[in-house]
Amino acid sequence: MAATSATLTSALRGLVGANDAPGREGPGLGSWRWTMRQRMTAVREALLEENTGGEDEWLAARGGTAFRERNALLMRLGTLGTRVLEDPDVGAVRAEVARLVADVTRHVQRLNDLAYDAVEMELGGSE
Repeated sequence: MAATSATLTSALRGLVGANDAPGREGPGLGSWRWTMRQRMTAVREALLEENTGGEDEWLAARGGTAFRERNALLMRLGTLGTRVLEDPDVGAVRAEVARLVADVTRHVQRLNDLAYDAVEMELGGSE
């Protein structure tokens, strides 16, 4: 899980950097759109690699929630991918990408919390 979290965090950094890069008008806009699409693909691939299944019964519900959350994020990435390439309102696209990054970042934190709880349970927790 840690390697996947690191991969996803790295992909998010790349997406944030591309989203913040100039490219609002002219010939640079096409390059920006293509770079954004590539960075979004990296985030998508990292999300697809994650394992949200918990082995313990008490973690299963939280793992299922993380799985559903991941699927919703993947759907948003798909929709946003089309907008990045075609939407003339680049400012709105950038704002939506920023919201997506914040939501994926929260998702990564939930996965890290889930992994921590699984290890704590395995080690016996505090008694």
